[in-house]
Amino acid sequence: MKLKERLVIGVMAGLVVMTVVLVLDVETGITMGGRPRTPNHARVQYSFRQRHLQKTNNGSREASLAAVASAQLNAAVEGPDNLVAVGSKGRREGNVTSAAPSDRYDDLMEAVLKIHNVSKASRKSRKHWNPTLKELLSVDLRDNATLWDKFHLSISRDELYAADDPAINKLLKQVKTLQINHITQKEGGTQLKLLIEFSNGGHALFKPMRFPREQQTMKNHFYFTDYERHNAEIAAFHLDRLLGFRRAAPVAGRTVNMTRELYALAQGDLLKTFFISPDGNLCFHGKCSYYCDTGHAICGNPDLLEGSFAVFLPAKELAPRKVWRHPWRRSYHKRRKAQWELDDDYCHLVKEVHPYNEGRRLLDIMDMSILDFLIGNMDRHHYETFKVFGNRTAPIHLDNGRGFGKPFHDEVSILAPLYQCCQIRHSTLSTLLRFHTGPMPLSEAMRVSMSVDAAAPVLWEPHLVALDRRLSIILQTVRECVDKAMDPMAVIVNDHH
Repeated sequence: MKLKERLVIGVMAGLVVMTVVLVLDVETGITMGGRPRTPNHARVQYSFRQRHLQKTNNGSREASLAAVASAQLNAAVEGPDNLVAVGSKGRREGNVTSAAPSDRYDDLMEAVLKIHNVSKASRKSRKHWNPTLKELLSVDLRDNATLWDKFHLSISRDELYAADDPAINKLLKQVKTLQINHITQKEGGTQLKLLIEFSNGGHALFKPMRFPREQQTMKNHFYFTDYERHNAEIAAFHLDRLLGFRRAAPVAGRTVNMTRELYALAQGDLLKTFFISPDGNLCFHGKCSYYCDTGHAICGNPDLLEGSFAVFLPAKELAPRKVWRHPWRRSYHKRRKAQWELDDDYCHLVKEVHPYNEGRRLLDIMDMSILDFLIGNMDRHHYETFKVFGNRTAPIHLDNGRGFGKPFHDEVSILAPLYQCCQIRHSTLSTLLRFHTGPMPLSEAMRVSMSVDAAAPVLWEPHLVALDRRLSIILQTVRECVDKAMDPMAVIVNDHH
């Protein structure tokens, strides 16, 4: 064989060997450990994206509190019967038959009991004054007084109704059944609401159903552009009552016949907005600042429409109200943040301003933030109080329609009043602990309470799961405050309300 032929054969053999080696190297990289080997340039790009685009856990309160509930949130997404554990690399590790036992917060329960025993003597010697509108206004009930009259005159300085007031359930029943005699559109506001007058002269605010309970808030929508939900008003009333606040007006669900109960009674500009949709359903949109056009019309099925009916509070001529700017109000701007979002010591400024520098109002704001966090309501810009009771009175929990929109997201910033001031009412914490430890969790208590409503089931199941998860976050926040203060009585305040 000639030298030239031998060289050609040798080169070809070398090429074959190199090809085999390269193929084996690639296959080894693909199969090694069951994981793909990331090229160097890809690792550089990922490192940059992780550093500059992803949110990092910088030790902030929001991040730490959100981590407390991460396991429960994953369970809610996956479903209670198919819990999946996630490993450190993000891989699913198989089915988990039971969740880890929850923290019972025995330290908080011990602190609550201690404060209860310490203040027992002072409670015996101090009689709490809680006058009603009837007492302060010296008004007597007429013989033909309606349940609305009884409700209005029984409103007290601490609450809209007493825990054992039998008139409230009777009032809710009437709201579901009384004949509607007159309707008008409520002026102001961003979305459509109707003022309802019943056959006995009672009034209610009607918020119609816009979409199914399963529809969540759009991810790219700001809190101030979200729709109001009729079922959020109903659920917030039940939650407010279960928590012992009783500062939300009674609300009941009801299905109306749009033809007989709305269209037949509508007048003027409202009447002109009724139409039949291409699908044959009766619709209307009214006139308001936003969402009052044909593209955002409210339609029946074909003319049956569900909605919430909130019982009117007393007329302002009888019991005028004062409007207060919420100290933790958001900026309502797409790019600008409020001062409290930038200053962790913001509460010190609030405590220097009337009426938060004395009395009960600051603790009332804590209660309101807890209610708002549980329902996921970021739209608390103002609140109202009755002038006749002065400044030592509870705020009214109005306008809860923007709650219950994100069952899989916990907006911890709603708790800013709590974690910035580190104060909570003793009775509120006791109630939260009772629902956390059982025998009936908050979600089940809500399910039972709302089952009597005509709109039941009022909430989508993931929202009920979220209530228990968010309750744990609140308790963890209080625990951090107690640990930081060293003395539980500096955080847990027993002000006899």
